[in-house]
Amino acid sequence: MTIPPTRCSNAALRRATRSVGQLYDDALAPSGLRTTQFGLLGTIRRLGSPTMGELADAMVMDLSGLAHTLKPLTRDGYVSVVPDPQDRRARRIALTPSGTAKLAEATPLWRAAQDRFDAAFGPDQADLLRDLLHRLARPEFREAFGAGS
Repeated sequence: MTIPPTRCSNAALRRATRSVGQLYDDALAPSGLRTTQFGLLGTIRRLGSPTMGELADAMVMDLSGLAHTLKPLTRDGYVSVVPDPQDRRARRIALTPSGTAKLAEATPLWRAAQDRFDAAFGPDQADLLRDLLHRLARPEFREAFGAGS
């Protein structure tokens, strides 16, 4: 039996992610940031000065994808990548003053997009969706999924 593409959880999530990502990218465009970059800056601020591994885990990204996404933020002076003073093999990521300013500039644009999302989708549905998506990103779900194979 063939499963229609609309019933595939992965395909549906990817389509929805691309669609919503484009809307948020458009909303953030005046800041010069893409949503992935905005998310990284916000996560770095929240974590303080994470190692590459800590940041990759928090973003549910592999290290090579994280390094690729960090390149323009480093080039533009929004983040610094420095050796960890305790373990020179590890690299720590920190917001620069320019990165903090860029995040502050983009946050109202993101907030407006978030408000439009909630209004269009419905605030209760939006809260439920975020809760469900957070559950999908948790290690416990990955473990349960892997246990079923």
